[in-house]
Amino acid sequence: MNEQIVKLINDSISVKSLILEDKNILDNLQLSVESVIDAYKRGNKLLLCGNGGSAADAQHIAAELSGRFNMDREPLFAEALHVNSSYVTAVANDYGYENVYSRMLKAMGMKGDVLIAISTSGNSENIVNAVIEANKLGIVSVCFTGKDKSKLSDLCNISVKSPSNNTARVQESHILFGHILCEIIEKKLF
Repeated sequence: MNEQIVKLINDSISVKSLILEDKNILDNLQLSVESVIDAYKRGNKLLLCGNGGSAADAQHIAAELSGRFNMDREPLFAEALHVNSSYVTAVANDYGYENVYSRMLKAMGMKGDVLIAISTSGNSENIVNAVIEANKLGIVSVCFTGKDKSKLSDLCNISVKSPSNNTARVQESHILFGHILCEIIEKKLF
């Protein structure tokens, strides 16, 4: 059993090493951070969306920014679009699950905001529709996806791809990207 644990840890380390070696990933992560910082400086906000584990990552990142990450500070507006379960279930029932995030974005999003769309596959229809709506509204669209070309990576202004297709390794990369974002934002703004 220890061999399996060691292998899984080494697999995770290998993906993180690939991130360090990939200038495109690092540059796009930097652009993502700068986009959110610029939005906050303009008085805009960060919105996030995802499904399943990616929804948990979206909510986690939003909590770190709206609450606190490493320091006591003023809160920053960050919200995961799925947190109102009555809204999600009503819209899914009445308009289809593929519209739950795009419809909320229409209500909540403003030009100059940033949307971080998180999807391991990069092809989830409701996330793709949210990015399409964000682009229409003048919201900066950032996606965190797996390594393959996807609908999201084609649509987003900034695409940060994990160098893996293994769902667990991709999700580990995404929370790393989120923590990097939170830490740099805190240091730059406070």
